[in-house]
Amino acid sequence: TLRKPISQSSMADWASKNLNMHTQGIFRRRISISNMLSWNGGSIKKPMLITSNRTIKKEACEMFKLVQSYMGDRQTRMDRNHVALVTVTKCWSMQGLRDELYIQLIRQTTDNTCYRSLAWGWELMAISLAFFSPSPKFQSYLEGYIYRHLDSDEKIAQHIKELVDLKNKKITKSRKKRKQNTEDEGLPISTYAKYCYRKLQKVAVTGGKKGLRKPTVEEITHARNAILTPSLFGSSLEEIMLRQQSMYPGNKLPWVQTQLSQQVLALGGEQTEGIFRIPGDIDEVNALKLQVDQWKIPNNLSDPNIPASLLKLWYRELEEPVIPQQFYKECINNYENPDAAVAVVQLLPELNRLVLCYLIHFLQIFAQPSNVGRTKMDVNNLAMVMAPNCLRCQSDDPRIIFENTRKEMSFLRMLIVHLDTSFIKGLV
Repeated sequence: TLRKPISQSSMADWASKNLNMHTQGIFRRRISISNMLSWNGGSIKKPMLITSNRTIKKEACEMFKLVQSYMGDRQTRMDRNHVALVTVTKCWSMQGLRDELYIQLIRQTTDNTCYRSLAWGWELMAISLAFFSPSPKFQSYLEGYIYRHLDSDEKIAQHIKELVDLKNKKITKSRKKRKQNTEDEGLPISTYAKYCYRKLQKVAVTGGKKGLRKPTVEEITHARNAILTPSLFGSSLEEIMLRQQSMYPGNKLPWVQTQLSQQVLALGGEQTEGIFRIPGDIDEVNALKLQVDQWKIPNNLSDPNIPASLLKLWYRELEEPVIPQQFYKECINNYENPDAAVAVVQLLPELNRLVLCYLIHFLQIFAQPSNVGRTKMDVNNLAMVMAPNCLRCQSDDPRIIFENTRKEMSFLRMLIVHLDTSFIKGLV
């Protein structure tokens, strides 16, 4: 569900307090907020947002040129992939530049009379949200801006037409016209906006790209493709099954779930100390995630902690948890009752029930005494590391979260010990 973000008057108030007001002309007159937040074909001499950091001040002006280059409003020798890579890497490495990039994109996608440039500006915003979130201070402003474009295609087309007509009346023959383009070059703006809105909600909670390895061109391409082709991570179970229908029509379980689980076992995960507790190298996990999203499993994996970490991430990032929210209370209330806990599983939607049973069947392998001796991960440890990936507490109260965490673990432990999952063997 889309919650209604801050009002336009609140956004204007935020802008008046945080924009670094620019000046123009020999008398250095201050530019109005509406002009500060409208498409600009020239360069800027200082950042859009107030900052005292000298490095940010210098980098912000250079970044504005990169934004213009990506959108096709400034000539460059670099291809657009490389422009996006340089831009994203700057902001990924320098946290202070992130809000600046988002406000620059807001400016360049406002009152922009070239549809292609407008679409590419939104595309760069979508790509950026795959790597980093805005600061909490700026998030509600960006959310409000994106929200206003969720269903605005007709308005945008009309607005561009009005702006073009107005400019054509004002422009003199001697002045060079900017190439106008009102044709649909790119996706409808609402498609970008809807993607950005969902991505912003997720990245604000989970954070952006982690690890020490800088962004790569492959990751940029993947982020762009995800606008139209949803990732296997962060989607709903139904979406994932729909996507794999053409490739694996007979599969009753998500390909990503079964493949990563089998990789953990193939690499001897059930004999590896600290499996699921010790995280795999984050950069290698990121690289594997990229390949899995292209339906590939590399054959050069050697550390079972890599697929194990990615598997946990897949469960954790599902749009709705494996155990849907409406069953959460029943799970918490029956954390000590084996029969009631097993009964909850039978109430789940069929797809969720199968996915959960596959997970429990998988964990039961690790819970066998012969394996626990090696992994040092008994049923309590397994429940502790996996429960947060299956159940999500909606409360903001730290006491309730703390109390429910214990109950979530106990509920999952009940399932590992008591749930009959023998039927899973016939499914895979």
